[in-house]
Amino acid sequence: MTFGERLEARARPLGRRIAFPEGDDPRVAEAVAVLGRRGVVEPVVVEEAGAGALSRAAGMLTGGTVDGVVAGAVHTSAEVIRVGLKGVGLRADVRTLSSSFFMEVRDFRGRGSEVLTFTDAGVVPDPGPRSLAEIAGEAVRLRRRVVGDAPHVAFLSYSTRGSAAGRSVDRVRKAVERFRRAYPEVPADGELQADAALIPAVARAKAPGSAAGGKANVLVFPSLDAANIAYKLVERLAGATALGPILQGLRLPLNDLSRGASVGDIMHVAAITALMAGETNGSP
Repeated sequence: MTFGERLEARARPLGRRIAFPEGDDPRVAEAVAVLGRRGVVEPVVVEEAGAGALSRAAGMLTGGTVDGVVAGAVHTSAEVIRVGLKGVGLRADVRTLSSSFFMEVRDFRGRGSEVLTFTDAGVVPDPGPRSLAEIAGEAVRLRRRVVGDAPHVAFLSYSTRGSAAGRSVDRVRKAVERFRRAYPEVPADGELQADAALIPAVARAKAPGSAAGGKANVLVFPSLDAANIAYKLVERLAGATALGPILQGLRLPLNDLSRGASVGDIMHVAAITALMAGETNGSP
């Protein structure tokens, strides 16, 4: 069963109502039809033309008419994020909106295909230590909710444990310290190069005894440049499936799509949105 199929199976019994403010787009229309037919979610197409549909969907979300919103097949990410911030707002404990991609990649550790979290590939251009630690914390929270496994967090850099120096390396180290204080129960390490984060043999050589080295499934990139380039390279050259950007930190789930999203992408982001719904009223 693929990651997308698992998402659909887990979302189906929840009966979440998900709003789609871009129902005129043929991909969205097809996704809505299939989602409804399969019973993955209860789709609600927002019957309002133009730019007002997105704001209307956000109002339906905050008013409790729907449980989540999926947009971005037509609207830009900037438009979706703007409505999310103004119409829905951040949780009280969050300072910065951020995002994650879920990347389903082929077997590279002898475990079969895996789902990795790449963060933040969609929102924050140049996070400082505090923001980087918060982004990592939100990615952990989201992964627990959506994937349901134990997060192992690697803060990525061009350096592994002091092998190089520089301002960005210092920023990553400070972020790791903040994250460990906030989430002492989560295995985390940094700064780590990508190979040390992902490949057990490399981790043993470069970062022996690392809590996350060779085991990482949450990759925290030092900048939006690095994360966005990485996810697109992995998607296009390695044939990975990319789902996102999934927005982190809003009071209620409103998610963005790539404007190149397929029907399947739209369906799977809707399933993720359904799994996120209810998180703010006491669910773990």
